[in-house]
Amino acid sequence: MKVAEQELLIVLVGVLITALVGGFIARALRLPVILGYIVGGMVVGPFGFNLITHTAQIETMAQIGVALLLFTLGMQFSLKKLKEVGRVAVIGGCIQILLTMGLGVLIGYALGWQGVKDQIFFGFLIALSSTMIVLKLLLDRGELDTAHGRVMVGILLIQDLAVVPMMALVPAFGQSGLAWAVGKAVLITVIFLGAMFVIGLWVLPWAMRRVAAVRSRELFLLAIICFCLAVAFATYKSGISLALGAFVAGVLISESDYAYQAIAEVVPLRDIFATLFFVSLGMLINLDFLADHIALVVAVVIAIIAGKFIISGFVPRLFGYSPKTMLYTGAGLFQIGEFSFVLAYAAWNAGVISQDVYDLTLSCAVVTILLTPLGMSATSVLYRRLSQGRRFARILASRTDPQFDREFQLANHVVICGFGRVGRNLGKVLERRGFSYLAVDNDPMVIDNLRSRGVPCIYGDASNPEILSRAVLSKAKVLVVTFHEAIGTELAVRNALKINPKLDIVARIHSDDEREALHDLGVNELVRPEFEASLEIMRHTLHRFGLTSTEIQYIITSLREEGLD
Repeated sequence: MKVAEQELLIVLVGVLITALVGGFIARALRLPVILGYIVGGMVVGPFGFNLITHTAQIETMAQIGVALLLFTLGMQFSLKKLKEVGRVAVIGGCIQILLTMGLGVLIGYALGWQGVKDQIFFGFLIALSSTMIVLKLLLDRGELDTAHGRVMVGILLIQDLAVVPMMALVPAFGQSGLAWAVGKAVLITVIFLGAMFVIGLWVLPWAMRRVAAVRSRELFLLAIICFCLAVAFATYKSGISLALGAFVAGVLISESDYAYQAIAEVVPLRDIFATLFFVSLGMLINLDFLADHIALVVAVVIAIIAGKFIISGFVPRLFGYSPKTMLYTGAGLFQIGEFSFVLAYAAWNAGVISQDVYDLTLSCAVVTILLTPLGMSATSVLYRRLSQGRRFARILASRTDPQFDREFQLANHVVICGFGRVGRNLGKVLERRGFSYLAVDNDPMVIDNLRSRGVPCIYGDASNPEILSRAVLSKAKVLVVTFHEAIGTELAVRNALKINPKLDIVARIHSDDEREALHDLGVNELVRPEFEASLEIMRHTLHRFGLTSTEIQYIITSLREEGLD
């Protein structure tokens, strides 16, 4: 084996081991694995312990990871999904990106950067938040299906799509004569998209059918990868972004009958090459710059967090969402995201941004990502304390809903806190049986729909005592709490029992800690969706073995009484 080949093998093995160790440590600390990859690269790279020095080959392979990241993003894109996220995501997401870009330009101007390109691209970089990190936090906290969870996911989707035109502008910004370069890039892009439309309409379906007819997973994967890299290389040689070509290739595949199979085959390969990218990125982070400019990094981090918190919180408020959604969205989106690393590397490699701007961006990105879990937790504590104070709770409630002082003439009704999928299904059954109910939700679109149907409802956070005081709990038959989040459920139950200590309550829970806390409050009807699903699966399985319905019901009742998990 030649020396060069040995060096490549050693570097590749070293990078993968670094990623493995860094990923395990990040998991143990309940942090995103991407952060483990980046920090691992910082430790073993030239600015750390200098254990890995020959990084040129790894950086080349890392570019394949970038192409595959954008390729899978294209395969997962759909106009239907874009329509589902609604105006707050599409329009609000665009507003957030533009305002945050302006923030980046202002920061660059305040720091005395002379290059307009540095200022504009710094705005691009800080406008993007981390989809991976935010989704993980929302899942861990059980808030993915909340109002602020849906808003954040929608805005993140628009941000991910915005990466494509930003990447497409990198080659143009790297040339002299910016206006002419951008115009030329737009013209080439239009021609390229036209050619891709023709290929996607006539050539690709025919080729995919031929490949699929062979019934070989290896050849299918090879064909998909070849198509992705060929289109990406074609755009690169045409003077526009490699990422744009990869994204468009993914969109074309997504419209075929083989999209799901393609995603399943490509994702493992994408993850390996993306790992190389994030580790190699960590190797490029200049720790000397961070140490020498610690005051600058701290000041810029504060400006980014404060600015993005205000801007990201302003967007849902602009569309009528509650103060809670505003606070949580601002706290969840203040970090710089993983696609900013991709964009920063491309811009630095093309000479669009200077080394100092590149180092500053990466340093700020790592710090803001580390602070995101703390920011979300601090926001939860802050909102909990503010919303439970009588004066502030009333201010929040009255400013959230213009009809806050409306009186409901209800008795023997059901109060449903959280009108998501579970709440909607319950509402349908109650309507069919002629039972009255009142819904409480902090999603304005849900409330608008209920009011258009004449259903009694209150817009706001059901854990707010002032909101619950308007739900006529003193005359209610039962309170149903369908929240995903444990804190909101406990607060709603506590405040409801203060109003009516004898109120029957049915609550949705997700853990043993929730069960114990609510049981201590006197709530006996606790529903754990995962547990109930397991019982239903048992029912169908035992039925296949010939057990009677009575026997099966006895087993399930016994298990439910035991609380088997």
